[in-house]
Amino acid sequence: MNREPVVSLETCFAAVEDPRVERTKRHMLLDIIVIAICGVICGAEGWVEIEAFGKAKEEWLKDLLELPNGIPSHDTFGRVFARLDPKQQGNRILI
Repeated sequence: MNREPVVSLETCFAAVEDPRVERTKRHMLLDIIVIAICGVICGAEGWVEIEAFGKAKEEWLKDLLELPNGIPSHDTFGRVFARLDPKQQGNRILI
């Protein structure tokens, strides 16, 4: 079986452009994306539940992410994802 090498989430999302103004960034874009993905995988539905997941798993997430200002609020998740361009050409993963 010929398998592609495992690619990190950081590599997968490195090309995603951050739509936020520099002075308003309190959280790293990659941190926001990874927490959201992990939260959804674990059953979170909506930004409030993703924030709750992040807070419940904060110690574990600190080993993986930078989290300079802790876990983003549900409002931050909503604002950031609302501004991301879904048509961006990021790094593609072939499964």
